[in-house]
Amino acid sequence: MSPINLFITLSKISSLLPFFARPPARSPPAAAMSDPSKITAFDDFAKVHAILLAASGIPPALHRQLFHKLSSEIFDGGNFFTIEQCEGGRQRRLLLSAQFLPMESDIFLIDHAWTFRLSDALKQLKEVPGLVERMAALMCVDLDLESNSIGVREVEFGENQKNGIMKNVLKILEREMERGSHSPTWLELEELGINDDILSSLDLPSRFPNLVALNLWGNRLQNADTVVQEVTKCKNLRALWLNDNPVLENCGSFVGNAIREGISSLEIYNSCFTNNSSEWALGFCEGIIGVDNPNFSAETANALEAITSLDLSDRCINSLPKAFSPAVMPSLSHINLKGNHLDGVALDDLLNLLRGFTCLQELEVDIPGPLGNNAVWILESLPRLSSLNGINASSILDSGKHVVDSALKPRLPDFTLAQTLVDRVIGAMWLYLMTYRLADEEKIDETSVWYVMDELGSALRHSEKANFRVAPFLFMPEGKLQSAVSYSVLWPTLDVNFGDECTRDFLFGIGEEKQRSARLTAWFHTPENYFTQEFKYYKRQLQSKGLCPTNKEPPITKGILPSNGHPLYVYTDIPQVEDFLSRPEFVLTTDPKDADIIWASMQVDEEVRKAVGIKDNQYINQFPFEACLVMKHHLAETIHEAHGSPEWLQPTYNLETHLSQLIGDYITRKRVGYDNLWILKPWNMARTIDTTVTDDISAIIRLMETGPKICQKYIERPALYKGRKFDLRYIALVRSMKPVEIFLADVFWVRLANNQFTLEKSSLFEYETHFTVMNYIGRLNHMNTPEFVQEFEEEHEVKWLDIHQSIRTMIRSVFDSAATVHPEMHSPFSRAMYGVDVMLDHLFMPKILEVTYCPDCSRACKYDTKAIVGERAVMKGQEFFNIVFGCLFLDEMNHVTPL
Repeated sequence: MSPINLFITLSKISSLLPFFARPPARSPPAAAMSDPSKITAFDDFAKVHAILLAASGIPPALHRQLFHKLSSEIFDGGNFFTIEQCEGGRQRRLLLSAQFLPMESDIFLIDHAWTFRLSDALKQLKEVPGLVERMAALMCVDLDLESNSIGVREVEFGENQKNGIMKNVLKILEREMERGSHSPTWLELEELGINDDILSSLDLPSRFPNLVALNLWGNRLQNADTVVQEVTKCKNLRALWLNDNPVLENCGSFVGNAIREGISSLEIYNSCFTNNSSEWALGFCEGIIGVDNPNFSAETANALEAITSLDLSDRCINSLPKAFSPAVMPSLSHINLKGNHLDGVALDDLLNLLRGFTCLQELEVDIPGPLGNNAVWILESLPRLSSLNGINASSILDSGKHVVDSALKPRLPDFTLAQTLVDRVIGAMWLYLMTYRLADEEKIDETSVWYVMDELGSALRHSEKANFRVAPFLFMPEGKLQSAVSYSVLWPTLDVNFGDECTRDFLFGIGEEKQRSARLTAWFHTPENYFTQEFKYYKRQLQSKGLCPTNKEPPITKGILPSNGHPLYVYTDIPQVEDFLSRPEFVLTTDPKDADIIWASMQVDEEVRKAVGIKDNQYINQFPFEACLVMKHHLAETIHEAHGSPEWLQPTYNLETHLSQLIGDYITRKRVGYDNLWILKPWNMARTIDTTVTDDISAIIRLMETGPKICQKYIERPALYKGRKFDLRYIALVRSMKPVEIFLADVFWVRLANNQFTLEKSSLFEYETHFTVMNYIGRLNHMNTPEFVQEFEEEHEVKWLDIHQSIRTMIRSVFDSAATVHPEMHSPFSRAMYGVDVMLDHLFMPKILEVTYCPDCSRACKYDTKAIVGERAVMKGQEFFNIVFGCLFLDEMNHVTPL
C-alpha cells in the first residue's frame, strides 16, 4: 500500500476525528507513567496495531524495535543523519552521518511538525504561535531575497572603482591581444563588474575583429540598446553569454531576439543553441572547442569523429544541428538530450536519426518528452540501448516501468519579498505535505488529514532509486484511540554508506498505469512541451465530436395506477417520503417484495435485487447506468462524447485518466496569462466534501492522493446576487430515456454563499465565500425564489425568463446526451427524480455543475414556494412528493413542465 494514499484503518474511528483536527499532544515518556492500562508488552503492541503494521509495509524484523522507540519516545535520527542546504539554500537534503547503515537494520521516528485538515490550514498558520515561522524555515521560504536579487545591485560606481574595473579588464584584453588580435579570439570577462559605459569604451570589434566567443556572465549591464549595439558589432561571434545581468531581467526577450537577428554566425546564446548551431557548437559541448582552441579546424573534425559521449542537456534545442549525425560523430555511444523540447524534429525522424548511431548504447532524454512518455516503448524502438537515463534497459523492460525521472529539476518554492510568511508557506507546502485518511471496517472518513514531517523527515528528497521508505503510523500507547499519537517511521531499504544522500520515492507504489510521469510535475519541472501537445490533441478530439440531436418523440409512458382502483404500494427508506407522501393512490409498505414502487436512497444493483427479492416488474427510482449522469467524471465523459466541449460545461478533466491533458491546459493558460483557477471535486461525493479551489498545479496533483477527482475550470466570473455567489437547484423528473421524457419542476431553489465573492488567494480557504451548500456547514439563509428573481432582474437589468429558457435547453441537452451515449439506460420500469445544479456566469449563461441522484429535498418539503414559470402557482412544501409521484406514476403535470 502506498504511504501517500494510506488509509489508517481502525475500528470505531469516529471518536478519534476531533483529536486529529489539531496537532496532537505527545504523551509522557514511558518511565514517567504508572497507568496500568499502558501497553508494556510487545505482543500486546503487535496485536493492537496489527492492521497498521501490515498497511505501513514496515518489515516484521523491525516491529520490536519500533515498539521500543515508540514506547520510550526515542528520536535518535540526529545520531545517524545530518541535514545540509542545497539548490542555493532553496532546499535541504538528508545525508547519512553514521559510518554505515545496512538495509532494514534500524527504524526511526519522525515527528509531525504540523497536522491539519485543509480547510484549517490558513487559520492555523495565522493563529498558532510559532507555526508559520517553523514552517517557513523548514520549507526554505524564510530567505532574504535581496541578497540574491539582480535588481538591487549597485550599478553606480565611484571613479576609483570604475578605474579599477577598467584596469582589470584591460589586462585581460592585452593578454589576449598578445596571442594575435586577428586570430580567432575567446574572451572570458565574467563577473568583472562591467557596466554599460565600460562595455562601450572597450571597443571590442576593433580590438578583436575575429572575436568568436564573449563571456559577459554576471556583470552589471543594464541598458538594452547599449548592449545590443555593442555586441552586434562583433559579426563573427559564435558564442555569447549575458546570463545574470540586470538587462535580462526586464528586456531579456528583446535583447535575445535582437542579438540573434544581428549576428548571423551566432551558434550559442546564454548556453542555448541557436538555429545556426553547427559542428562548432557540438565541439564546444564536448570541450573540443574552448578558450585554448576557439577555431574549428580539420583537427576539430577528427576529434568529433572520435568522441564517444555527447552532452547536449539543457541547450533549449528545438531543431538539432545538421552536424548531429552518424557521419560526423560515428563513435557516439552515449547521448544526453535532456532539457530540450526538440519541437522541430518529428518523432519518426528523431528515432531514425538515433538508430543511425550504430554504437549508441546509453541515452538520456526527458520522459515524457520528445520520444514520448513510455520508457518501455523507447527501448523497444531503440533495441541497441543498454541504458536509458542511467537505468539498465533490462530492468526497465522487466518491470514495465514507463518513466525514469532521476534527473528532473526540482520545483523550488516561488515567492517574492512582498509576500508574507503565511502566503509563502501556503505556496510551498504542497512540496512537503503528506496525507492519510482515517477509516473503519464500514466507511472512510470524509476529509483527509494532511501533515508535514519534522525537519529531518522533510529533508528527504525524491529518488527513482530511493534508499529509504517512510510511512505514517498511529501509535496507541494505552491501546485506546483517545491516546493515539501520529508519527511517520523511516527505515533503510538499501545499504547506505557515510555521506550518501538519504532519499525516498515520493510516488512509492505509483506506476505509469497511474500516471506517474505526469504526477511528478507536483515536485519537478517536467517537459512542458509534452503536456501541451497532449492537451492540443485532446482538444482536437473534443472539437471533432458532433452535436447530439434533441429528438422530441411523442411520449409513450402512462400512469400505472391499476384500473381496479387498488392503490400503488410504495417501499421507501427516505423519511421525507414516509412523512409527506399522503395521496390515497399510494400506500407505504415495509416489505420491498410487496411494493409496486421502490423509492430508495441506496443503489439497487443486481446483488441487492437478489438479496431482497426484487422482481423485474417493480418500478424503481433509478435508471440502469445512471452513473453516466450522477457521477461527476462520467457526466463529463458523457457530455464530451455527445457534444465535445459545449459552452455550458466548464473544461473538465478526470484526473485518474487525463492528468497530462489537464497539465497541458494549465501550462497553455499560464503562458498566455489566462486565469488558472480550478476546482477539484470527488467523483461521487455530495455537499462539497473534499472539494478544493486552487491555482497551484502542485496542489491539483497532490490532491489526487485523497481519492479520485475531476478537475474543472473554476467559474472565475460568476453572476452574483448582491455581491455573493449563488447556484440554482432544479428538479428533473424522468419517466423514460427512450424516448426521453423529462419534466422540470416549475419551482427551483437558490443557494447563496454567505460571504461577498472575491478571488483573493486567502479567500480560497473560506467555505462560505466560494461554496453555496449551507445545509450542513455554515449559516443557511433560505431565500424565497420569487423575491430572488425580482431583485436579480432589477440588479442586472435582465429578464429571468430568458435565462430560464437557456437553462431548460441545457438540462434537456444533458439528458439527451445520456440517452444517446448510453442507450442501455432505458428501462420501462425506471422512473426517477434528479437534482440538477446550475450556475450562471457573468454573461448569465448557464453552466452545468452536477446531476444528483435522490437529491436532498428538505427545503422543497419545508417551504411553500411560488413558481415564476408555468402556471405560477404556489407549490406547497408538504405536497412536494405528492406532486413528484403524481407526475412520474399517475401521468399528471401539476407544477411541472415538459422539456
